[in-house]
Amino acid sequence: MMKIDTSKHKVWNWKHPYMLHWIINPGLAFNELVLGQRVAKTLLVEKDKSKSLAEASFVPCPHCKTLHDSRTWSTQNNTAFKNWFGLYCPNCGETIPCFLNLTSAIILVLTYPVWGWFRTRMKQKWLIKQSARFSSIDMESITPEFSNKNWIKMGLIWGLLMFVFMTLFSPWLSGESITQKFILGSLVIWTFAGLAFGYTMHKLMKRKLLTKA
Repeated sequence: MMKIDTSKHKVWNWKHPYMLHWIINPGLAFNELVLGQRVAKTLLVEKDKSKSLAEASFVPCPHCKTLHDSRTWSTQNNTAFKNWFGLYCPNCGETIPCFLNLTSAIILVLTYPVWGWFRTRMKQKWLIKQSARFSSIDMESITPEFSNKNWIKMGLIWGLLMFVFMTLFSPWLSGESITQKFILGSLVIWTFAGLAFGYTMHKLMKRKLLTKA
């Protein structure tokens, strides 16, 4: 087990509000199951109050003991999504354990007869692709995540995906009627919801660490 220097880092696990929110928020099941966005079970945050949360966050790999900058899995590196089986460690090729949203867990259990037979094969193909994805990341030139332009783009993409899933796909799957009024109303709602989500993440990740250790 990796030894963590608690004099330099704060340890975020399932007890932290941010982590707990990821576990219990039903809406984040979409991020996990469709987008492949995952959160490691352990996050280390430097006790350096001059840095933003994005700059001070690190993910430890329990396999090779490497301490990764959390922005290794970011939109700038094109690695924020497609992490369905966990966070890929570019140093040893293993997967870093992640939390599983409760709603995601329920969906996976109910649909296991559909996908369970192919899980091993899917993971093997996924692992092969990860090596290529992470071979070109450049941590030297990366800028702070969720910059002034990034959060708008990220929020609109999230809102669009949620619009398609919640307004078009989900009602179609359940046999509900989809009216033009319903589509237009949902489009407005998910546009604002997406921008709100992107802005919240932008403020969170750029926030200086002013809280006590």
